[in-house]
Amino acid sequence: QVQLVESGGGAVQPGGSMRLSCAASGNIFSDYAVAWYRQTPANQRELVAHIGTDGSTLYKDSSIKSRFTISRDNAKNAAFLEMTNLMPGDTSVYYCHLERSGEPGYWGQGTQVTISS
Repeated sequence: QVQLVESGGGAVQPGGSMRLSCAASGNIFSDYAVAWYRQTPANQRELVAHIGTDGSTLYKDSSIKSRFTISRDNAKNAAFLEMTNLMPGDTSVYYCHLERSGEPGYWGQGTQVTISS
């Protein structure tokens, strides 16, 4: 059973930066795309950023793309979300997801990110 553990969350002031990490157990990591989601006020998970097995990336929108960077290190079975110029609207629980077409994938437990002055 694959386990994902997110870390790096916490509280920062607006304009600050934060780096989230997602560590995976097992040896399937390189076979899956990795995505970061966050919980919306409507209690749904919205896609923030995605990185394919080939390293290709996509982001939720232009604001996220200009401030966030998703990356992966297959040798370490880990993925990262570098977040800069954080805004109060970025406050949420962030989840890591390993995903592959036709499969439910694997979720982490989430990490809280709070942006507040």
